[in-house]
Amino acid sequence: MKTLILFLGLLSLPLSAWAGDDQHPVPDKDKYGFYIAGNRHWTRIPFQLHSNLIIVQVQVNDSDTLHFILDTGVSNTIITDPAALDKKSLRMTRKIKLTGAGEGNNLSASVAIDNNLSIGALRSSHHNVVILDEDVLKLSEYVGTPVDGIFGYEIFANFVVNIDFQAREITLTDPKKYRYRKSKGDRYPITIHDTKVYTDALSVYDGAKSLPLRVILDTGAGHALLLDRSRSTATMPMPQKSIRAQLGRGLNGVINGSMGRIEKIKFGRYELDNVLASFPDSASFGMKLVDMPERQGNVGCELLRRFNVTFNYRDRYVVLKPNKRAMREQFEHDMSGMELRARGEHYRKYFVDNVTNGSPAYLAGLQEGDELMFVNNTSTNDLTISEIYKVLQRGEGRIVTILVRREGRIIITDFALKRLI
Repeated sequence: MKTLILFLGLLSLPLSAWAGDDQHPVPDKDKYGFYIAGNRHWTRIPFQLHSNLIIVQVQVNDSDTLHFILDTGVSNTIITDPAALDKKSLRMTRKIKLTGAGEGNNLSASVAIDNNLSIGALRSSHHNVVILDEDVLKLSEYVGTPVDGIFGYEIFANFVVNIDFQAREITLTDPKKYRYRKSKGDRYPITIHDTKVYTDALSVYDGAKSLPLRVILDTGAGHALLLDRSRSTATMPMPQKSIRAQLGRGLNGVINGSMGRIEKIKFGRYELDNVLASFPDSASFGMKLVDMPERQGNVGCELLRRFNVTFNYRDRYVVLKPNKRAMREQFEHDMSGMELRARGEHYRKYFVDNVTNGSPAYLAGLQEGDELMFVNNTSTNDLTISEIYKVLQRGEGRIVTILVRREGRIIITDFALKRLI
């Protein structure tokens, strides 16, 4: 599966989050920030997992259903697709600039105040949103399903958040009502700085010794592990076998770097072997984050999804409970050498966006711009982009047959998958 790295949320706007208490409940219309309707203490929210990103359905004011990525550290609600909302109905206040990872320039955006958000029984009144002037991230094309925005920190700050990746369900609980039990998993300390959540519960084995790391827990990233060698991890050598890759997208554009395998990592008390790690170039990553606290990388959902994860920001801990089936899955990267973009209605038309020289897809004659029609006799109308990537990353030596349309011609080709890392 292609990874997607999102480093947003370097912006903070003041917002009161007081919503009353058990003795003095506040009417819903007078509440500020996130709360659960009807003065309830907990609620469940279903989600979809696409490209290892958690996507939930949201309504802003009286909008149609929108789709937001849940990101542990993004400080404000960001509307990435300005066409998703009718700006005439918004109270726009001022223009701002946003800065984040990536090789491009800062982005311009507008702030709209006093909005209402609905996510199942979860509500937010008098809510500020940041609206990008242009949909430069094109998240829908990479994820293969509509993505209209990103949010997260305010939810994690106000509730204990349990993410059940197997059931595809988020449970939000009032921190005053939450009780930790050992049956829920192992508890590890976290720290919160500038809306980001850090833990020291991870170490990597470089072939000679174990290196403890401080990492960000990032549900807004699709990769397993990212190691930033520009941030004091220069003592950790790059894996002997690595490939150059486009690792993902930040707020300011493409993040380039290398990918390789870490022989072993320890996450809490759990060991995982041959973990795929991304090593971003400092120009597109580390140099943009110089004012952030010392840390050596981040953990994304390709690793987090192997656990049932509970975040308790108020009491400063995370709970990890492994899923035995997911823990047995190998960490794999694309074995075809081609990257896809989704377009068209509902983002169900898939086009080759890039082909790596010398890769199986390259040798099979596939080219940028080819439209995929069938993968192994299955119409792409019946496949998500995540499902296609799963076919292309499992089973070295397996033959994959691809039918594409190129300038009105139908071309059928096949190739054997080859592990590049």
